[in-house]
Amino acid sequence: MTDDVNPAGEGVTLRQAQTALTEQRILAAATELFLADGYVATTLEAVARRARVAARTVYVRFGTKAALFKRVVDVAIVGDAEPVGVLDRDWMMQAMTAPTLAGRIAAVAAVGRQIMQRTGALFAVAQQAAAVEPLIAAAWQEGREQSRHAQEVFWTKLADDGLLPPGTDLTWLVDSASIMAAAETYLLVSRMLGWDLDAYQDWLTVTWTRLLTGPALPHHKPTAPRSPPLALLPSLSSPSSTPSPGCLTWREMAYVEDLVPWGLGSHLGLVAPDWLASCRI
Repeated sequence: MTDDVNPAGEGVTLRQAQTALTEQRILAAATELFLADGYVATTLEAVARRARVAARTVYVRFGTKAALFKRVVDVAIVGDAEPVGVLDRDWMMQAMTAPTLAGRIAAVAAVGRQIMQRTGALFAVAQQAAAVEPLIAAAWQEGREQSRHAQEVFWTKLADDGLLPPGTDLTWLVDSASIMAAAETYLLVSRMLGWDLDAYQDWLTVTWTRLLTGPALPHHKPTAPRSPPLALLPSLSSPSSTPSPGCLTWREMAYVEDLVPWGLGSHLGLVAPDWLASCRI
């Protein structure tokens, strides 16, 4: 009986390995094409040719281009095809269990950097695709919600472990941290300010720390922007040193204008609303 069972078990394992290898080739090919040609111009047939598999294989495995693109992004976020979510990854668990507040903030900022390093360019494609593909738009919104949930788990654990300052408004903190960790924010600062990943990681670390150690902040949306504290980016604190016109799209401009009244603009260095209007394209 044992002799009869083992070969079958080995066969299943081999088939699973072959299936995983084929998916890996398809995802690699799809990633290259989505980044090079964009979402609209990429076809499943082109992906199949690049991956050197039959077109039917791609259709059977993923069904639609939107489903394939979502899988590409999901794998990029966590770094591999294993069915393990962000919150259960070793690197996230380490960020949530560091012994000090500073250590946890630095670690979760490093996590944000790693995710954007793998996925930032794909997020740019997704942002464009969401305007024409309802399934991608729904996935983009789902990603926002998942990102906020991860921030909520992280900051709530800090509170439960007694590492947040007394009187911290946890809801406000989670909302603010979620905006800073959002894919839209990364795309904004990389396009408008030309930040590299080092600058982005440093900004997350410094700004999240300042949210906890700076002056008391309002618990509601103010009717006008606050006078900012010391600007994180002094070079952007006056109209004379603003980026050249043409740095923002209308969608990005609306996103910035949502940040400024909440006081988050000062953390981004966006403290001169008058010149922001001149950046519209």
